[in-house]
Amino acid sequence: MKSEQVLVKKVNLTKKQKELIERIGIFMEQQGLPPAVARICGLLMVSDRLELTFEEIYSTLNISKSAASNAINLLLNSHKIEYITKPGDRKRYFKVCIDQWEKMLKERLQGFSSYISLVEEIHNQRTKSTKTFNASLKDAVGFIKFMSKEFPLLYEKWQKSKK
Repeated sequence: MKSEQVLVKKVNLTKKQKELIERIGIFMEQQGLPPAVARICGLLMVSDRLELTFEEIYSTLNISKSAASNAINLLLNSHKIEYITKPGDRKRYFKVCIDQWEKMLKERLQGFSSYISLVEEIHNQRTKSTKTFNASLKDAVGFIKFMSKEFPLLYEKWQKSKK
């Protein structure tokens, strides 16, 4: 009885593309993402094809199906990638949500207001004897408040510069 071998097609990448995926991966790991998540983001951004199947992703990156599945689910849940289907094809094709960067940035900035409230509450509950720590907390709140006010102005200025 012969075992059927499934041929999984890898994505053709140049040496420079492979190096870039690795650099993206390292950068994203330093930002707190797991290695498989970081490499999948890199592959989807660098690949000449904009949509890749699950099989193409795990085989190209030489990662396990489990690692790829977990990473893809994390990326889908965080809206960093999405998938499409094609008529007559049961496969899902994954792609980076690069067109969503403005929305994600605005959501991240809105999250800062919740963070500011928490840090202010922490600051108010702190003992007065930790002056250096308290001053750092106060500076962090001040900077985040400043950034929250300035970012919309920078964004507007950038939008005008594109015209």
